Amino acid sequence: MDEYRRWLESPVLSGAQRQELAALEHDPAEREDRFYRTLAFGTAGLRGVMGMGLNRMNEFVIRQATDAFARVLLAAGTAKNGVCLCYDCRHNSRFFAEEAAHVLRCRGIPVYMFSAPRPTPELSFAVRRLGAAAGINVTASHNPKVYNGYKVYWSDGAQLPPDKADLVAAEMVRIDVLAPRPVPRGAPEALTMLDERFDSEYISAVLRCAVDPDLAPQSSLRVVYTPFHGVGGAIVPQVLALLGFRDVFCVAEQMEPDGDFPTLPSPNPEEPAGFALAERLGREKNADLLVATDPDSDRVGIAVRAADGSYVPLTGNRTGALLIHYLLTAGARCGTLPDRPALIQTIVTTGLSRAIAEKNGAACFETFTGFKFMAEKVAELEREGVWHYVMAYEESYGYMIGNHARDKDGVVASMLLCEMAAWYKSRGMTLLDGLEALWAEYGCYAEKTVSVMLPGEDGMKRMARVMAALRRSPPAVFGPLRAEGMRDHLSGRDLGGAPVAPAGMDVLVWPLAGGSRLVIRPSGTEPKLKLYALARGETRAETEALADALAGAAQDLIQKL
Repeated sequence: MDEYRRWLESPVLSGAQRQELAALEHDPAEREDRFYRTLAFGTAGLRGVMGMGLNRMNEFVIRQATDAFARVLLAAGTAKNGVCLCYDCRHNSRFFAEEAAHVLRCRGIPVYMFSAPRPTPELSFAVRRLGAAAGINVTASHNPKVYNGYKVYWSDGAQLPPDKADLVAAEMVRIDVLAPRPVPRGAPEALTMLDERFDSEYISAVLRCAVDPDLAPQSSLRVVYTPFHGVGGAIVPQVLALLGFRDVFCVAEQMEPDGDFPTLPSPNPEEPAGFALAERLGREKNADLLVATDPDSDRVGIAVRAADGSYVPLTGNRTGALLIHYLLTAGARCGTLPDRPALIQTIVTTGLSRAIAEKNGAACFETFTGFKFMAEKVAELEREGVWHYVMAYEESYGYMIGNHARDKDGVVASMLLCEMAAWYKSRGMTLLDGLEALWAEYGCYAEKTVSVMLPGEDGMKRMARVMAALRRSPPAVFGPLRAEGMRDHLSGRDLGGAPVAPAGMDVLVWPLAGGSRLVIRPSGTEPKLKLYALARGETRAETEALADALAGAAQDLIQKL
């Protein structure tokens, strides 16, 4: 209540902003949710619902975070290299980016800012291409329209690792969120705008990631593409056309950037309902493949036409397994595969991709979820010079390929998924046929992810209680399978005290009989527990039923704790 009243009486708020807060006088639950904590700055930066309050995305929190980040850059001695700034199509995204640019320039840090909304991976590319000290992107990725976010990148083009994020969070504590808007001591530092001419450099880098560029001009593949009202519409169709695909049809209703996402139940390509308009156009154009990028174009989802004419969406796990198989085998055919290739995936990614990698002579390394960790692993492999990464991916529809960026890239992935589909079509197969072939050769794997939403302060406390209870009394059985121990990645130990890697994050993993796994972790960006059932079985039907049973058993257990 003290903080609520301080905001309500602050002279830095406008009349409309004070009115928004005054309306909470008789809504204690909403008031508490807005002020019970500060919006946490973590390894994904900031993300939250827009509005007034400590636990909301607004210009005051943006300025506080940017001022803290500026202090970290100045202390590191790299600030003179400047910061790249990008934003997506969401409400307030450009405004928040301009506020961040103002703070940086007042602190003596040059800014390179995109003149229009652009994909998140293009920001990562810009940081690396321009040799900048850092990057900031104002985006909430695939979250609902009421959200916005603030992703922060270091000089390698990767999202901030935990140690750097901790430095920013510590500086934020020292800065009053309601401090007056900064004023430069003299002339503000330089502002350089990045326009369409910079897009061509990024597009050229994307095209260099093609494995077999001769496929597209010869292909009869028919593709429907939608950017889900996001920023991909400015880039992805160009890339596909330049590679040589002739039959690409865009969903006209979803091509213009629009932060209301008016034609979608959710702007998330993980949700099949979002493909309704793409499916309609696909049937009209007799398309083989539907491709959708999320609003900031770092994730991509696909649906494949089946023999009966329906469109079957593929999960991120299955798409990734197909893609790593294609990159390894096509790279070997075309002579572009590096010696000692490697796959990087997360500890919640399907075991099918590991089986594919290892049978094709590639190493498989696992990290925590988040491309900041996978980018760190890529950098480690580069330093050691033994293994050479070909792809990094996670189950939530993110794929990183190439060295132009150090984050998941829906533009590159869209291009390569079309190239891969063209290769299968040239052999009279669809990606569904390709998936069946993978199961026949490498074994049956199925995955089921369940999210248990736990909003508000009570939800955060319950998440902590659940994870503590699971550590105190680890389950011995999940549904039909017995547990073969438990790996605690927070302590870095298993039940027998042996070390497990990676370590330092709140994740619990149960290896199960027969090669299946069950994983439970709190989300890093949303108020929920995520449960991952990763099943291994003898037949496709049996394995999918097993994944459902494991996920159901884990969900029942959580509800009881």
